[in-house]
Amino acid sequence: MDNSYIHRILSLDALLSERSLFLFGPRQTGKSSFIREELRTQPALSYTLLDRGLLLRLLADPTLIRREIEARDLRDCLVVVDEVQKCPALLDEAQLMIEERGIRFLMTGSSARGLKAAGTNLLGGRARTRHLHPFVYPEVKDKAFSLDRVLARGLLPSHYLSPSPDEDLAAYVDTYLTQEIAAEGLARNLPAFARFLQVAAATNAQMINYTNVASDTQVPRQTVKLWYQILVDTLLGFELPPYARTVKRKSVETPKFYLFDIGVVRMLRRLPPVVPESADFGEFFEHFIFLELKAWIDYRRPRGILSYWRSRSGYEVDFILDGEVAIEVKAAAIAQEKHTAGLRALREEGGIKRFILVCREERPRMLGGVEVLPWQEFLELLWSDKIL
Repeated sequence: MDNSYIHRILSLDALLSERSLFLFGPRQTGKSSFIREELRTQPALSYTLLDRGLLLRLLADPTLIRREIEARDLRDCLVVVDEVQKCPALLDEAQLMIEERGIRFLMTGSSARGLKAAGTNLLGGRARTRHLHPFVYPEVKDKAFSLDRVLARGLLPSHYLSPSPDEDLAAYVDTYLTQEIAAEGLARNLPAFARFLQVAAATNAQMINYTNVASDTQVPRQTVKLWYQILVDTLLGFELPPYARTVKRKSVETPKFYLFDIGVVRMLRRLPPVVPESADFGEFFEHFIFLELKAWIDYRRPRGILSYWRSRSGYEVDFILDGEVAIEVKAAAIAQEKHTAGLRALREEGGIKRFILVCREERPRMLGGVEVLPWQEFLELLWSDKIL
């Protein structure tokens, strides 16, 4: 393994030991290096559809890979296809090879949107699906890690490790988030889509208000809904659904929205590095914890549910994990009872088993029946599977 490579926490070989796998993730999350460095099972064949010549040949004749497999009489082996969404017809060929020859496919891509739009069914349950996220805490905690660094750079590998993170973040935002998405036909009005991204970043971690965003972006409300869905489908953002299993206090029913990387949000908003003294620190700190929770679910508990609770009277809890653990995130260095108001209100509803306040205190303690955890200890417990 390359000494400069940072080991990822997701285990490819365990997932591929039984069946094929779709590995999706936004550009620059490190899918190619992840496969190159950590896949112990040597692929019998490997294809990248970023090779324009190969892509054109496959679009003209999707049977090309099958004919190569048959010519080599390959059976019960691994075949890797990178950027598979560029040629959805390959999935029919892959399904045939799985059934007839026991081939296991590792198919990667930046989005499943193109595959779904083509009417494909992701191999009809013959393959698992996983999402590769930017770096997570256990991967980088011993690699010059600091909260300030994360909140300034984000955790996309190329930006987190970059000697010029702002320059690289600007290029990523300008080239990929706007031009490449538009070039693939996902958003035809490039200036309006660029405005939408800035508004989405400005309202990051808030409840979605399509009408207000449409007004700020100067496009129809339905277009805004479509563009939010594009961000979800291309794994550039996540909707956080509301938790509605309360009786005493009616809850709101509007989802929140979080973009997939903190550094990208900062660049879209044209903010200086976010430090504890800045007005945006609390929101970015909450965003960081959300991304860790989201990655943990995708890696360790794919059927898990993450939600948030807000009562119509104004009580709020940032995250509820699988309907069992309520988590409030505060940037405070010293937790106070006012920080636990939402957790205490939710406790009165019953059903939740554990109540945690994540903050910047140095040592864990109890506060009115709520566990106060330093954020580092919370993440250690989370990735040690000791929160649920």
